[in-house]
Amino acid sequence: MTIEVGSQAPDFQLKDNHGRTVRLSEFRGEKNVVLVFYPFAFTGVCTGELCALRDELPRFENEGTQLLAVSNDSIHTLRVFAEQEGLEYPLLSDFWPHGETSRAYGVFDEDKGCAVRGTFVIDKEGVVRWSVVNGLPDARDLNDYVKALEAL
Repeated sequence: MTIEVGSQAPDFQLKDNHGRTVRLSEFRGEKNVVLVFYPFAFTGVCTGELCALRDELPRFENEGTQLLAVSNDSIHTLRVFAEQEGLEYPLLSDFWPHGETSRAYGVFDEDKGCAVRGTFVIDKEGVVRWSVVNGLPDARDLNDYVKALEAL
């Protein structure tokens, strides 16, 4: 079951594409967080979505907002993917325990073994203020993220 708007966002601790530990709670009281789950690096729709975020990065990563992208890939895969695509924001690995964070947010597809396309806008107090969940083949509209952030 997907985390509902108005709920406290589940905290997590994941490694990024450089091996650094990132905790959602690190941003509490400091920044809003745009948390983007995607199935796998190097796939067409995922690459398109993450590159669109890269191209509009100042809207999603600035003094008031942090962008975090999560997939079930290993940190090594994410490192190469980020380098290849010029992604300068954290790509977090929910590889092991496999899908634990994706499950906590209700976006893990047990049959496919990966996260579906879920996005959560989390305010500075750690509360989910907006979300959208799309199936594997359906890209999200990042303009919706912008509107959700503007509403905070």
